[in-house]
Amino acid sequence: MTDERVLSHFVGADGRLHTIPSKHAKLLVVLDHLAQSFEPGQRYEEAEVNLVLRGFHDDYAALRRYLVENDFLTREAGIYWRSGGKFEV
Repeated sequence: MTDERVLSHFVGADGRLHTIPSKHAKLLVVLDHLAQSFEPGQRYEEAEVNLVLRGFHDDYAALRRYLVENDFLTREAGIYWRSGGKFEV
């Protein structure tokens, strides 16, 4: 299944997630999509990360945790930065 097809099953026309995928491979596609909302090299406080993720799903804490656990974001001393996902060249 292509990334676009996976996203079409989980992301509505409004850009919000209907549900968080339970299958790991599909979750990774969704997390990569979410990671694109964070600029490489920029540092974010937790409140900023929460604000971005709240735009996608009400359970922003779970999304934040999944992004860190799957190496899309790195957290150190309460500061986050993008450390994974597809990067535009």
